[in-house]
Amino acid sequence: MPSVSTIDLHCHSSASDGVLSATDLVRRAAGNGVEFLSLTDHDTLQGLSLASKDAAGFGMRFVNGVEISCEWGGGQVHILGYAFDSSDAALNRGLADIRSGRVDRARRMALDLEKAGIPGCFEGAMRYAENRELINRAHFARYLVEIGICRDVRRVFDVYLIPGRPGYVPYRWASVKDAVRWILDAGGVASIAHPGRYKFSRNRLHSFFEEFKDGGGQALEVVSGSHSPDEIVKFGRLAAEYNFAASCGSDFHGPDESYSDLGRIPPIPAALTPVWEMFRK
Repeated sequence: MPSVSTIDLHCHSSASDGVLSATDLVRRAAGNGVEFLSLTDHDTLQGLSLASKDAAGFGMRFVNGVEISCEWGGGQVHILGYAFDSSDAALNRGLADIRSGRVDRARRMALDLEKAGIPGCFEGAMRYAENRELINRAHFARYLVEIGICRDVRRVFDVYLIPGRPGYVPYRWASVKDAVRWILDAGGVASIAHPGRYKFSRNRLHSFFEEFKDGGGQALEVVSGSHSPDEIVKFGRLAAEYNFAASCGSDFHGPDESYSDLGRIPPIPAALTPVWEMFRK
């Protein structure tokens, strides 16, 4: 087993909202010294076959991954799936259902942004979406940076693309219960993604963890590119409290718009059980 510092189990390719193709993503990971990788695109398995093949060419261990968009408590959360059978019919149907309304949502987002004085956003965002089925807020953000509305992607989200802002349109995502069931039934392991990103009170956070665990959820992303050192300690403590395995990943989307580069994340705290110990051999 490679050392923890060479493991990255959360990143995105242009099959969803990443900037790099699966091939270029794997090449960058290899160049950064990553020895164990999972591609976790949003709501699609499209890039897994190519990424797996390319990873093998670099002598890199690879495990199937996905990041499923879910609705919980009136907001959006993300559930990571690992080491599942990518041909599983129920998982693929569930992901297809999530993808099915994204283009319509994008049109409504563009209309709202036009009302706010920014025309042409649908066509502009689509230029950034290699997979049109998975057009999302990141593609709009890149277009708004391109035309000079904001200086960077994070600023676009803060001003236009989060709840209460003019370009945000809600969407009916999967339930946490369904997402966990799809992953488990496909033989995989389910993990909560980047818990530090959810603006939950302490009680709501615990309710979320409890529902996830009751549904069969097994792991928590303790180390994320977006987590501070204090958050790593906090979520390490919570992982131990709930008997969750610990996952780690950069959440890399592209060289100029990510919290961390591939493989440039701290190690999982030594006292925790690494999620990869649960993967099928």
